[in-house]
Amino acid sequence: MSGTALPWPTLVQCLVAGVVIGLCAMHAGWWRDGLRRTEATWTLAWSASLAGVSLVNGLAGAVPPGAATSGLLFARHVLIGAAITLSLPAVRAFTGARGIRWLVVGVSTWYAAGAVLWLSTDLVYAHRIVDGLPQYGPLAPAASLLPLLVVAVYVMRAVRGMTLTIVGAVVVVTGTVSTMLLVLSAVPPPSAFTELLMGVWALPLVLGLQVVAAARIGAVRREGDRRAAMRDALASVSNAAWLAKTPEQILERACDEARSLLADPSIEGTLRPLARHRFITEFYSVAGRTLDADEAAFLRDLARMVSGSAERQALTTRLRRAAYTDSLTDLHNRHALDRYLAAALEKANVERSRVAVLFCDLDGFKLANDRHGHEWGDSLLVLVAGHLHAVLGPDAYVARHGGDEFVAVVERAPDAAALRALARRIRDEFESPGDDVVRTALTVGISVWSPGDIVDPSALVREADLAMLEGKRSHVGVAMYDARLRARVTAVTTARRDLEAGVRDGQIIAHFQPLTDALTLEVVGLEVLARWRRDGRLRRPADWLPMAEDSGLIVEIGRQMFAAARRGMERFDLPVAVNVAARQLDEPDFVAHVEEAWGTTDWDRLTIEVTESALLYDAAHVRASLATLVDRGVRIALDDFGTGYNSLSRLGELPLHVLKIDRTFVHDIGTTEGAAVLRAILALAEAHGLEVVAEGVERAEELTALVEMGVATVQGHMLGRPAANLPVRGRRPRAVPRPTRPTLFESLPSVLVRS
Repeated sequence: MSGTALPWPTLVQCLVAGVVIGLCAMHAGWWRDGLRRTEATWTLAWSASLAGVSLVNGLAGAVPPGAATSGLLFARHVLIGAAITLSLPAVRAFTGARGIRWLVVGVSTWYAAGAVLWLSTDLVYAHRIVDGLPQYGPLAPAASLLPLLVVAVYVMRAVRGMTLTIVGAVVVVTGTVSTMLLVLSAVPPPSAFTELLMGVWALPLVLGLQVVAAARIGAVRREGDRRAAMRDALASVSNAAWLAKTPEQILERACDEARSLLADPSIEGTLRPLARHRFITEFYSVAGRTLDADEAAFLRDLARMVSGSAERQALTTRLRRAAYTDSLTDLHNRHALDRYLAAALEKANVERSRVAVLFCDLDGFKLANDRHGHEWGDSLLVLVAGHLHAVLGPDAYVARHGGDEFVAVVERAPDAAALRALARRIRDEFESPGDDVVRTALTVGISVWSPGDIVDPSALVREADLAMLEGKRSHVGVAMYDARLRARVTAVTTARRDLEAGVRDGQIIAHFQPLTDALTLEVVGLEVLARWRRDGRLRRPADWLPMAEDSGLIVEIGRQMFAAARRGMERFDLPVAVNVAARQLDEPDFVAHVEEAWGTTDWDRLTIEVTESALLYDAAHVRASLATLVDRGVRIALDDFGTGYNSLSRLGELPLHVLKIDRTFVHDIGTTEGAAVLRAILALAEAHGLEVVAEGVERAEELTALVEMGVATVQGHMLGRPAANLPVRGRRPRAVPRPTRPTLFESLPSVLVRS
């Protein structure tokens, strides 16, 4: 072939092959971008086979005749068959036509048979080269062109009825030209021109395919840009949703973005609420525009974003309401009250007006709630909320402070008399439901802020609360936080603060008062009394012990007294006892507190004194704690017997060892009635096997009478006053015979924290 063919055809065919291979890169870019990947795949494979035809045909003209030339010619025949076969799925990918499976099988089989005949016979290829031109057999045109006819018929059927675009027209023209060139290349006899056509016939078709690839790549870019614009629009709406105040604002912003992006001013949107605080959003074109898949997906994403933003705003509103609204009464809660009162005081400070706070509390609410149930109690609280609105007006700011406490804020408050009258109306006009003999009532405390006062909302509410407590204490129902109440509260606060400092700094000290044998006056035990030494002097117990019990400081004081009792027992080698207040007995770990302060030994030298009222504090809990201590050897004494609330029948139920007769009975021992009462107490103690100690012995006549009655152990200022250092007498032989009664309290001391 190289001897007769001109060199330029070979160069042209190799150049065409290189161009086609280069253009295949465009197809690869289209395939990589991923838009309509099926079309890109088949078009890339088709272009590659066409490029192979040109390349192989050029190489066949460049090599000298021989086996290599025959091999290249066979490869060209196979590549032409592959190109024609691949045109079927490529056309199907573009047109969506059906029924190519058997066509592909038939065309592939035809070319496979032609390849077999090419290699085994001379019917397709004569296996010789004459004057540089290959010689073909009689079946060569049929082997190459018959499948081409089948493909042409399939293409005509596939594109029938389709709208022809510019790109489609280019493909049709180039495909027709390539087909004609292929037909001309197969017309015998072979010549240099027909061999040239065998390599360049695919060039027009490849160019047409590149036009398609370029159009598709442009579409990919435009589609990518539009999708990026859609993402930007969604991000813009999402950002705007955080700043929008209402769901309608979000919807309008989404509509504007959709109209701008889709170039359709008729797009509208709807936002509708559903059950369970959900929303649904829909976008549609009023003009009836048909949306493609991407546009429909964009509007769906936009709708979900608007619905989600609306649900988030609704949730925020509910949470804000829950954070500042009482769920039961629908009033403002404490957090809302703090915010409102702070703003009201700032406003009043500018306007130079007064602000009043009314603190209302339900008397007896807990007992009524326990009696009728929590549902009844909830309805009562709702009733109070409605009552406050009815009295104060719908514009009044009323809040539930907590539990059964309500607070009302009155801006531009009137004078004190008008405020008292308003509070009296709140109390008097409230009608408690039910038929209880003692009905719940409202107690109202009033505090007023005046221009020039410190702006402190919490202090104003606290003052109203203190005034309410004063109204409860005085049973008047209405009280105002005035100068008198302020002075008293300040004094109590100061005293409590001083007492806390005294307990913390060790100012609570122990004084010891002896318990003596009534006959020999020998000290047989010790009573430990708590004393508060401050600034070098002792405070009266009556001035601070009630406050210690109310504040709970008595628990720590009791621990310190147990520790002091232990040290006194070891120092004086005498038994001791501790009087425990009701507040101490109520502690769940009372026994552990005693063990921590006293230790784990010498339990038999400790007596714990309790009052009758303390035993009523929590009978089951108290009995359990006392029983635990009795099992360890501790003795229990009932202090101030006869002045409390216990019935005589309960003495047998309690783990008692000693009765302490109150001083009031001892002082009346000189009268007939007093002596009779003492004899009855002694008989009662003997019946229950209890020892007796008489308190408050101040006169010799009282001591003599007690000895005659058989009381073995006495105490009082005549026998020894409380002191930090107690002079202890040694034991003396008994000179006076005792009456024939059991020995009382022979080894029992008593440590007493006296109120």
